[in-house]
Amino acid sequence: MLQKKICILGAAGAGKTSLTAQFVYSKFSEKYLSTMGVKIDRKKVVVGDTQVNLMIWDIHGEEKFKKITSSYLRGASGLVMVVDGTRPETITIAKEILQRVEQDVGDLPYVWLLNKADLVDEWSLSERHLNDLKEMNKPIYHTSAKTGEHVEDSFLALAEMLLLG
Repeated sequence: MLQKKICILGAAGAGKTSLTAQFVYSKFSEKYLSTMGVKIDRKKVVVGDTQVNLMIWDIHGEEKFKKITSSYLRGASGLVMVVDGTRPETITIAKEILQRVEQDVGDLPYVWLLNKADLVDEWSLSERHLNDLKEMNKPIYHTSAKTGEHVEDSFLALAEMLLLG
């Protein structure tokens, strides 16, 4: 069985921990718990004929003066970049995080999760924001940690990217 390390990154409160809990345990909690440092979960998935053990590193949310520790990123095979659809500033934060990660560990496969699709009526992402993400030529998923919408699909798509190169 293959093992792949995935880091889930984004602004504080974007839904990283909730997305991970939905993917790994099919659970959602209304309680907001800020991740301190890193929380690691595992889930086995099947891509084609290959079983893959995904090690999901849920790394603390980006705070103004907090830098993501490069040791958390070491050995990562791919990234899940999370944006809160109700808070456009989380796109800017996620893009800054991605830029720093690429400086630290190089280019890795990744997907964008535009989270909180269950609150789409409250979304405040502009066409410019969405076009900026589309221009990066990476998969974009409208997810909901609450309902589970596209959560499984997005993680499986990343796992497929990791195996197919």
